[in-house]
Amino acid sequence: MNRRHFLSTLTGAALALPFAHARAGVPPAAAAPGRPDLAQQLADYAAGLQYRDLDAATIETIKAHLIDALGCAIAAHDERPVRIARDAALASPGGVSTIVGTNQRTSPDLAAFATGTALRYYDFNDAYAGKETGHPSDNMSACLAVAEAQHANGRDLILSIAIAYEIACRLMDAAAISPRGWDHTCYSLPAVALAAGKLMRMPAPQLVQAVNLSINSHLALNQTRVQELSNWKALADADAARNAVFSTQLARAGLTGPAPIFEGMAGFFPQVSGPFAVDTREFGGRGGAFRICKCFVKFYPAQGLTQTAIPAALDVAAQVGDLRRIRRIEIDTTEVGYVTAGRDREKWAPSTHETADHSLPYIVARAMLDGDITTESYRPDALHDPALRALIERITVREDPALTARYPAHAPNRVTAVCEDGSTCTKQVDDLPGSPTRPMRRDDYDAKFTKNCRRHWGPAQIRAALDYLWRLDEQPDIATLPPLLVVG
Repeated sequence: MNRRHFLSTLTGAALALPFAHARAGVPPAAAAPGRPDLAQQLADYAAGLQYRDLDAATIETIKAHLIDALGCAIAAHDERPVRIARDAALASPGGVSTIVGTNQRTSPDLAAFATGTALRYYDFNDAYAGKETGHPSDNMSACLAVAEAQHANGRDLILSIAIAYEIACRLMDAAAISPRGWDHTCYSLPAVALAAGKLMRMPAPQLVQAVNLSINSHLALNQTRVQELSNWKALADADAARNAVFSTQLARAGLTGPAPIFEGMAGFFPQVSGPFAVDTREFGGRGGAFRICKCFVKFYPAQGLTQTAIPAALDVAAQVGDLRRIRRIEIDTTEVGYVTAGRDREKWAPSTHETADHSLPYIVARAMLDGDITTESYRPDALHDPALRALIERITVREDPALTARYPAHAPNRVTAVCEDGSTCTKQVDDLPGSPTRPMRRDDYDAKFTKNCRRHWGPAQIRAALDYLWRLDEQPDIATLPPLLVVG
């Protein structure tokens, strides 16, 4: 094939690709007549939102979720994947943003990556359930890094966090992308770009370009969360934050990105999500409640959809007494709980921490054996415990449509043990403290933060950090926060 013919063939294939979706009955989506495209709508919302638009309850919730996220990051400070991410970030030292847990600085994007890895590692930070599920608190690492670099005050940080949550959660409400093979962290890209851009005081046209650049260049596959799970589970959203901050810096400097990024012929709608619409006029501060108030805080270090299975398992174990009596264990869950934590065969023989904390069979068996689920529940000896393997072989998981119908308002699980004598013991749990229906109080957040941090800090340091964070709206410069969070 000569060069001219090769280039002609290549160009024809490239031009044909965007139209494959239209031939398959999935036409490119267009913005509603008379309305800007979605990137512009999101940018206009972020540019226009002000601290005065936040109600007192939302401000309190943002402080509480930041405290929760930072406690999770401190708890995981010494874990190997966290150290790897931190070492990689510190290979470029001398920047303007501190990696949480240290007194060392790097660039804002790399600080967001390293802090985000720690924050996410134990799967103990908050979560959100819409049509897609995800962890919007992962995006706080970028808000912290950029706020420090900008010498933003506490109110600026609070506002950026509100934006990051609102964008990510509203997009998760709009369309499920994991069934189409994409990771929920794709929604973190525009969320972080807009939150970071707000801290950088960028106007709406530059915010649009930050969204365009972040989405086009950094989409993530959902292979992260199926079959055998790897260390990358803890790094996927941290990497999205890193890429979004970098894209926003480029947009601030004047770089433009592909557009329209959502509605274009080869954009997000035809390639990733399918067409959907959101109405930013209903977003928080513009007539609707802020979505951070509908997130749930985890009671246990495990995947969100397994949370209620843990107290159910503990109750059933207490009813049974001697676990050797059990012939089989049945776990009934929601459809999304089954798909994400009870379908793949790897969930019955997890060999990694990441697979185990996303496994309903493992979580239930470990809870019944130990009487709890903690960060120690995923040690190598726990993963390969013969008693666990014997119990897990008796477990089946299935979807119960009645439980699915209650999702996402609730994420219920039911555990039933059938004993050798034919008797049954069963328990269903619908929600836990920390869910939107049972919100935690300040004392609850303080207790979880203390539990997470006491391995590394004494009571005085814990109290000093909590006092600062509960008064976040009064702090004149976020650069004064990292010294309070140093481990060792």
